[in-house]
Amino acid sequence: MSNAVVSLQQATIYQENRVILSQVNLEVNPGDFLYIIGKSGTGKSSLMKTLYGDLPLTQGQGHVVDYDLAALKEKDIPFLRRKLGVVFQDFKLLPDRSIQENMLFVLKATGWTDKNAMQDKIDEVLTHVGMKGFAAKMPHQLSGGEQQRVAIARALLNDPEVILADEPTGNLDPQTSAEVLELLKKINANGKTIIMATHDYALLLKYPSKTLKCEDGALFEVVQKTV
Repeated sequence: MSNAVVSLQQATIYQENRVILSQVNLEVNPGDFLYIIGKSGTGKSSLMKTLYGDLPLTQGQGHVVDYDLAALKEKDIPFLRRKLGVVFQDFKLLPDRSIQENMLFVLKATGWTDKNAMQDKIDEVLTHVGMKGFAAKMPHQLSGGEQQRVAIARALLNDPEVILADEPTGNLDPQTSAEVLELLKKINANGKTIIMATHDYALLLKYPSKTLKCEDGALFEVVQKTV
């Protein structure tokens, strides 16, 4: 048995009964940093959704942090997601709550009850992403890059084994995108496994790492050309 934290064998990814990707084989080991690239509509987000239980795996085998995706029941999905940190393109912060309240919402929803422990954890993750002084602010008071830093902090709250970042720089300018990627690289250097879907090829050239491409219904590794 491999020690992979994410593995798919001969998996077919469906979106509303339409095959998006077929014969997908994927193995991600602890500490890996993996890019998933491809044009819009080629299956990057569908693959991510399958990994965090939003799309069922009905064909092939898949395991994510010890959960069997093919046998995943509705009641298991919240527990799977506690072991994952998911970062979205549009941040998905609750607009009517402060950053502190956004963090508390997630901790309470995932079973935390000790107020001191919750506060310590919030302080820890906000410090980690350079946003410690922003806890009292509302999301609309932050720039896009700051909101994404907060979203990354939120993804770290339950000390996930894997972070799934779906186009995390999609709404950001190039300078801010680079800062967010540097943050993700720093988190990866501390031992976190990261899978990042992106179509920002400039970032790949600047921060090269193992890269898989979605194209024509298939997922395959691409070797980046060095300039």
